Amino acid sequence: MFEGVKQFFRRRSIAKHASREATRITPIREIRSAVAFIDVEDTSFDECKNELNAFFRENRIKGDIFFFDFRKLTEGERLITSITTTVLKKDLNWYGRPAMEKVDLLLSGEPDMFISLLRKDDFPITFMAAVSKAHFKVGRVQLPGNVFDLVVSDPADRQLSEAEVFLEIRKLLDKIQ
Repeated sequence: MFEGVKQFFRRRSIAKHASREATRITPIREIRSAVAFIDVEDTSFDECKNELNAFFRENRIKGDIFFFDFRKLTEGERLITSITTTVLKKDLNWYGRPAMEKVDLLLSGEPDMFISLLRKDDFPITFMAAVSKAHFKVGRVQLPGNVFDLVVSDPADRQLSEAEVFLEIRKLLDKIQ
C-alpha cells in the first residue's frame, strides 16, 4: 500500500513540474549550454568528469555537471564533489524527489542539452530529466514517457562505465548534422 501511495505522489509531482518544451535531436553546433548527471559510485567517475569537461570546452559549451551520491559516508569520510551540485540521499524527500533548491539550480542554467550517464532509471533522475527544459535530452536508459531523444545502452554482454558510454555518445553527437 505504501508503495502505491509513493507512486501516486511521484506521478503527481512529475505532472506538476514536468517541462512542456518540445525536444528533438540537435546538432552540437547549436548547443550553447548543457548539464550532465553522473553517479560518483561509478568506477570511472573522475575520468568521466574530465571527458565531459573536455567535450564542453572543445565545443564552446557552458557545461555543468551534477552528481548523484547516495552512499552512506562513514565518520571521517568526506564528500568528493561540490555540495552545491551534488544530490545526496538527504536531498530527497520521502518519495524520492530531489530538493527544489537542486532542481532550481538545474533550471537556472537553462541548458540546451541534458545528459544522463546514470545506468538506473530511479525516480530522482527521472524527475530531473522530466523537469529540465533542455530541448535535446540524452541518456543511457530510456525513462518512462520516452524522455530521452537519444539513448545509448550497454551491450547485452557487459556493463559499460560512464566514461565508456560518454565516449560512445560523443561519437554519435559528432555525427549529427
